[in-house]
Amino acid sequence: MYEKMLMARRLDERMWLLNRAGKIPFVISCQGQEAAQVGAAFALDNEKDWIAPYYRDMGIVLHFGMTPKELMLSAFAKAEDPNSGGRQMPGHFGQRKNRIITGSSPVTTQLPHAVGVALAAKMNKEDFITFVTLGEGSSNQGDFHEGMNFAGVHKLPTVIMVENNKYAISVPVDKQLACEHVSDRAVGYGMPGVTVDGTDPLTVYEAVKEAADRARSGGGPTLVEAVCYRLTAHSSDDDQRLYRDAEELEQEKKLDPLLTFIQYLQEQEVLTEEKQDEIEQRVKQLVDEATEYAELAPYARPEHALRYVYDEEGGDA
Repeated sequence: MYEKMLMARRLDERMWLLNRAGKIPFVISCQGQEAAQVGAAFALDNEKDWIAPYYRDMGIVLHFGMTPKELMLSAFAKAEDPNSGGRQMPGHFGQRKNRIITGSSPVTTQLPHAVGVALAAKMNKEDFITFVTLGEGSSNQGDFHEGMNFAGVHKLPTVIMVENNKYAISVPVDKQLACEHVSDRAVGYGMPGVTVDGTDPLTVYEAVKEAADRARSGGGPTLVEAVCYRLTAHSSDDDQRLYRDAEELEQEKKLDPLLTFIQYLQEQEVLTEEKQDEIEQRVKQLVDEATEYAELAPYARPEHALRYVYDEEGGDA
């Protein structure tokens, strides 16, 4: 878990440097949310379950088999980008071989997608569940309520996790919700809802594992709200100084899930200083290799923009 969290963080940090150097166009960050992502991912079966992640979920897609090299190819928008061949912005994950359902830019559309795939599992009596994530701002969109209602009515094998990072771009959570927790909404759709500490991967693991077991046994969907904090601006195009002050950010940085998890592992005598250095070096090497490979990789040829749109002569539509 720690190594996956660290890999997500170091990839994200590298992408910010590349963006500021003018080498990649856009970053939308996972920093501060790695514990929720990795804790949840470990509670799933990454060899048979299908996931519909949202744009920050680098920790989840790493656990489901997407590689640092593939994530960097996406950041550079290169031809080998497995998500879209360089067509989509970073964070629009999609990889059939690893059962990552393709996402799109309108927020929360991934929830009806995940619910639809869960319906297929139930109808075909297939042995998998779906797992979908979104931000708390997205839980105010119509797709959220339609997807939740459909999942609840049909008792579908799905787990919905809201990564509540306390800001919908610039809008704080107290201006988004009339209720105290996003999970309070679950009762309206006939499913259990739980709010957990999203900065603790083990707490998130426990909640998602219980929800996944319930879904597998025919008990229907669960709404899990993992409360965390976004440690960066909304994206590389955002200026967070306009809506939150430096003091708030400094206080939240003290609860950085990477630091608190390291402290926990050290206290439990699981992570030694030597082991930590070894993991850090291994992760750095993989990030360096991924960066070098993606930067040198070719872009798609201009005419490839028409692929999968129009039939190619002598080829399939």
